[in-house]
Amino acid sequence: MSRLAGKTAFVSGGAKGLGAEMARAMHEEGANVMVTDVLEDKGIELADAHENMQFMAHDVTDEAQWQAAIDATVKTFGGLDVLVNNAGIVHDSTPLEDTTLEQWRHVTAIDLDGVFLGAKYGVRAMKEKGGSIINVSSIYGIVGSVAQAPYHAAKGGVRLLTKAMAVEMGGLGYKIRVNSIHPGFVGTDILRDGIRSAVEMGAMDGENEAIEALTLGTPAGRLGVPRDIANGIVFLASDESEWMTGAELVIDGGFTAQ
Repeated sequence: MSRLAGKTAFVSGGAKGLGAEMARAMHEEGANVMVTDVLEDKGIELADAHENMQFMAHDVTDEAQWQAAIDATVKTFGGLDVLVNNAGIVHDSTPLEDTTLEQWRHVTAIDLDGVFLGAKYGVRAMKEKGGSIINVSSIYGIVGSVAQAPYHAAKGGVRLLTKAMAVEMGGLGYKIRVNSIHPGFVGTDILRDGIRSAVEMGAMDGENEAIEALTLGTPAGRLGVPRDIANGIVFLASDESEWMTGAELVIDGGFTAQ
């Protein structure tokens, strides 16, 4: 396949789960891929299994590490065409009144500040010839739920940061498209961790019951799989979406249509 032939893509938080599937999908379509993560063993394993894929250890809350990672990508592959700001964590289910400032800052530092830093250095690398920046938000950047205030705030921030960036890039004359993608409930570790936390807090009866409830509540009749989201990433990375910027691509099996 060659939808991304000749392009270089960067995926933060790409060592496992959705990020790893995004990296695989873009690689399959012909892209060179730089994967970064704090999970070094998994990242190295993924990159070693694919030609023209590299891994770099990277904490997305560290500005100097962002600059180093983007610089390494440009040096290794000769440029940067696609930046996927994917790295993120969920908040342990905690009512707002019991959430500490430390918890709030930990989640927002990774899920929102990390996206800002990636965008900052991605724009610097792309502004001469253009590119596509894809910020991974969530359906929880659109709708609310119980006991996840920091996560909602961060992902909602990603949604609006994306729109602000899209308008700014156009105003500056940079040929950089910026879009957000909003996954629904996908069967990954991050979903299972969130469910486990909710069960421990008493917000859900049990893990199996929670999975069943989420499945029944999804009009498409199933939870998502990582490739569902990765397919959307490939579309936004490719020239097929060249007239899309500032948009929200929701892939949730119809959950937020209700």
